[in-house]
Amino acid sequence: MKILVCISNVPDTTTKITFTNDNTEFNTAGVQYIVNPYDEIALSKAIELTEGGKGTVSVINVGEASNDPTIRKALAIGADDAVRVNAAPRDAYFVAKQIAEYAKDKDFDIILTGRESIDYNGNQVAAMVGEFLDIPSISIIKKLETDGSNYTVEREIEGGKEVVTVTGKFIASCAEGVAEPKIPNMRGIMSARTKPLTVVDAVAIEEVTKVVKYDTPAPRGAVNLIPADQTEELINLLHSEAKVI
Repeated sequence: MKILVCISNVPDTTTKITFTNDNTEFNTAGVQYIVNPYDEIALSKAIELTEGGKGTVSVINVGEASNDPTIRKALAIGADDAVRVNAAPRDAYFVAKQIAEYAKDKDFDIILTGRESIDYNGNQVAAMVGEFLDIPSISIIKKLETDGSNYTVEREIEGGKEVVTVTGKFIASCAEGVAEPKIPNMRGIMSARTKPLTVVDAVAIEEVTKVVKYDTPAPRGAVNLIPADQTEELINLLHSEAKVI
């Protein structure tokens, strides 16, 4: 079994987000980056499926050299090798196309991603890669099992669950429940230093989107506390200011 896991380099969840250059660029100063948490779930599942010599796990990242520590973290978790497409990730289309171009002749049995990256929350890359490679794409799975030849995938739908059986190559985006994220041990951290990390050039792709400007959410207003015995005042404020009644 040969599995490719797509990983994103994202700001830590405790990061305070700010922008520079008149709000046209993300301010990276002092930001701690991590493996996207949903991608860690996908990676952990891939490692589970290949344990005991049942296969290999490769990871791929679209990004610049500053992403290498994050990729090494994925190798420390248990991936066998890694590749970095040397380009700044412009948008989901760009990232998906780069991944598909790399994977198209590598004969991967499964490609796994996280359900979305926690910085943009787009949930687009997996479906786009599936389209580019002309393989089935299954979105936001909660369970993945195999009997050695077929794969059983479970996903939540409105009012219940959907169980899908897949034979052949496919790509799936993983959510919570697929696997418990693995924590690198000392042996994994040491071995990650010598595992292959290949850097490949990006393919030229037309620009289909452009970020004009970023904006932060409006600050929350102050809380207006109304004494419990002033019910009429509360109703008046809900009607005239909050406009919810």
